Amino acid sequence: MPKKSYNKPPLRFADQLEKLKRRGLEVPDESRAIAYLQQISYYRLSAYFLPYQSVKDIFDKGTTFHQIIQTYAFDRELRLLVFDCIERIEVAIRTQFIYQMATHYNNSHWQDDKNLFVKPYYNSIGNTVDPYSDFQLIISKAKKHRKPEVFIKHYTDCYDKPSNPPSWMCFELLTIGELSNLYRGLRNNEDKKRIADFFKLHPTVFQSWLHSLTYVRNICAHHARLWNKDLAVEPALLRKAKSDWIGSRYNNNKRTFYFICVLKYLLNSANDNNSLVLKLNELVNKYPTVPIQYLGIPSDGEGGLLDWRAEPLFKH
Repeated sequence: MPKKSYNKPPLRFADQLEKLKRRGLEVPDESRAIAYLQQISYYRLSAYFLPYQSVKDIFDKGTTFHQIIQTYAFDRELRLLVFDCIERIEVAIRTQFIYQMATHYNNSHWQDDKNLFVKPYYNSIGNTVDPYSDFQLIISKAKKHRKPEVFIKHYTDCYDKPSNPPSWMCFELLTIGELSNLYRGLRNNEDKKRIADFFKLHPTVFQSWLHSLTYVRNICAHHARLWNKDLAVEPALLRKAKSDWIGSRYNNNKRTFYFICVLKYLLNSANDNNSLVLKLNELVNKYPTVPIQYLGIPSDGEGGLLDWRAEPLFKH
């Protein structure tokens, strides 16, 4: 298909609103609508138009500007909820990673043992992957930083052997993405299994879910859309659950709802008294006009949604 020149001119806020009205959007309070456009931007809001347009660029009859803003607000609060869950899960993963490795090898500084990591290799795009050296570089930079973390400074001021701090300090330097790469870089499958066992998962599934956690965490951190989204990094399907899970009709792992199920499963291992179901119910009830099926909740075949709340995973 031949490419063409982009020639859409910039529009003033008032003209943006007129464009929406011409396309059938009902705008009872124009001054308030312009205030929202000044805060959020037309382009950012446009991602929330599509479910309300049976015909491209024409809003379904009765769609209001307020409905669009409600959908946007729902998505924002959903990201905050998901981000909070990921933080709690990440802390639990760090804890298990450190504990399982340190106690199994009876070594507070196991991260300095090159033999515990895979040898350097080239990935599919020709870049070198070297988990051990990457982690050592992170530690080295933290020690040499002009204003090091308090715990790093305390260690280097008080100890000279081993040269690096213990693993439980070093792991505080890692992002969730680096944590995911380090797990993938462990040489021994039994090490991976001990960590994954805590979360009642096979190591391959756990590794996939950790990668997906990193991806969705970045979506939340950069305020991108989570509602009505296909995930670019899909969490692996859980075929043999060792704890309460969902039925196979929910196995659309490209959509956000499946990822929410992943969060709930992991949280149930990290903190069985978690409040994800309560908070998710509160969010759905707060925005009753937002079509939550766009999260990826499947239909019952008769025009309604499957009752996700009745699934074993969500009963506690």
